Amino acid sequence: MTGWTLTLPCSRAEAEALPETGEIFGDLASPPTLLVDEPDPDQPDAWVLTAYLDAEPDAALVARIAALAPSAAPENLVLAPLPDADWTTLSQRDLEPVRAGRFLVHTAAHSGAVRLGDRAIRIEAGLAFGTGQHATTHGCLAALDALGRSRSFTRIADLGTGTGVLALAAAKRWPRAQVIASDIDPVAIDVTRANLRDNKVPEGRTQGRIELAVAPGMTHPRLAACAPYDLIVANILAGPLVAIARPVSAAVAPSGVLVLAGLLHSQARRVLAAYRQQGLVPLPGLHLPRPAEWPCLVLMRPSSS
Repeated sequence: MTGWTLTLPCSRAEAEALPETGEIFGDLASPPTLLVDEPDPDQPDAWVLTAYLDAEPDAALVARIAALAPSAAPENLVLAPLPDADWTTLSQRDLEPVRAGRFLVHTAAHSGAVRLGDRAIRIEAGLAFGTGQHATTHGCLAALDALGRSRSFTRIADLGTGTGVLALAAAKRWPRAQVIASDIDPVAIDVTRANLRDNKVPEGRTQGRIELAVAPGMTHPRLAACAPYDLIVANILAGPLVAIARPVSAAVAPSGVLVLAGLLHSQARRVLAAYRQQGLVPLPGLHLPRPAEWPCLVLMRPSSS
């Protein structure tokens, strides 16, 4: 399999306005995966948009992707092949282990990094995002580690699970919990299922297991059936987080906790306001590292609401 990348510069505003892949490429059987990054913090408006594709795109698809960053000059678009390897495996093959509190996310090649007392999660390079490397995932892991010092959860949902890393982290931190992990992408659920096997965590609907579901947001009968949750993690994007604020908030039990990620600092106020309108408030007393661009919001539903 030969993958391809299309890379183009974009502004910060264009990066923040980037919609969900499903919203703009829902007509494609194999839609591109989009990733935005800020290569140089000293140039806060100089971002890069990279589209990962499993085949060489035609001119029409290149034009659709380029339209997402109208500030980019045509001569700055770079289309390049990734020969003889799927693009995710190639991009992740040298991933170093990632620590967040007692969580350690590693590939099989770095299993020697696991220390006594680590809550180790093995995630191989594959066809879904979520290796712990990105600040959004790392922030969620740090939040789960911090929450575990003072709280216990028995009913947990991971929305937009990707590789399943956050669902696995929750299952390892609270081994008696009933966990359900969902994603809009069926490939992500297949990847999560494989990662459950690699981590010897059983799939299923009972305590100590992780149930899997293909679903956008909260729209799945099993997600509704398992509600309310005392912990929900949603590492998605700012736009979808705002769009699903009402059903997600309604699924949080009194005194329950909601962890939100996938948003930039400039988007945090809008996301927070959407969930405040649904009765959720910032969880007091939880101290997390402050990332440069990708905050993690930890909210709760007051027991009296």
